[in-house]
Amino acid sequence: MFGRRPDASLVRDLAPIRRFMPFISPRRNDSLVYFEHDLRVDRALAFVEERNRERADDAPMTLFHLILRGITLVLDERSRLNRFTAGGRIWQRDGIWISFSAKKRFDDDAPITTVKRQLDPHASLGEMVDGLLEGIREGKNDQKSTSDREVDLLLRLPSPLVHLLMRLVAGLDALGLLPLSMIQPDPMYASAFVANLGSVGLEAGFHHLWEHGNCPLFCVVGRIKQDATGTPIVTLKWSYDERVEDGLYCARSLERLRELIENPEKL
Repeated sequence: MFGRRPDASLVRDLAPIRRFMPFISPRRNDSLVYFEHDLRVDRALAFVEERNRERADDAPMTLFHLILRGITLVLDERSRLNRFTAGGRIWQRDGIWISFSAKKRFDDDAPITTVKRQLDPHASLGEMVDGLLEGIREGKNDQKSTSDREVDLLLRLPSPLVHLLMRLVAGLDALGLLPLSMIQPDPMYASAFVANLGSVGLEAGFHHLWEHGNCPLFCVVGRIKQDATGTPIVTLKWSYDERVEDGLYCARSLERLRELIENPEKL
């Protein structure tokens, strides 16, 4: 409210049509745009292998870590992607927050844990990987996260009351009055959500955006495969809330991500 939220500041220097877009398309999935691109990862895989020989611990760096690093750098360099819509207005997020999911165990019945981390683009690659690995280890232990405990509590209530409380949360969020203590642990209040289907041997697929929260970007990472020349590639599929910024800005940002992943020394 009044130009500030607990997690963001109001963007004021927008063209009138950009400011009006949240009123034309009030729901996030009304403004959904899809992008898809293939990344050559031969140099990235060699980079990861070399770095892992240098790492002193037994927690290996992976291609997924490089992709998260690249996304973080792009969101920092092209900060207009690190915005979101709420209450009919467009906001600039404080910090870069990435959410991602992981299986607690590699079997069909294993629960999925969601990890949310604030990533510092100015930290070293090694420091960022160590922080991500710590988050994954915490997510895979048997202790419930803050979000899990809150959901468990809500599910003990009658369904009509849960719907009422969720509408209350949405109303407070639209007014910018939702407290930071509720925003920070919620994985749907993030700069981007990244799902690594390649880690379970699956192709990437397009995903919807959640109406809850304010995450405007969803990226699905597919398995490593080979193109017609035998070069290893990975497909990334993006779902994007176009109210945040136009498609050209987004497409150029993805080309910057391609440059970083295909030239990993820049990470």
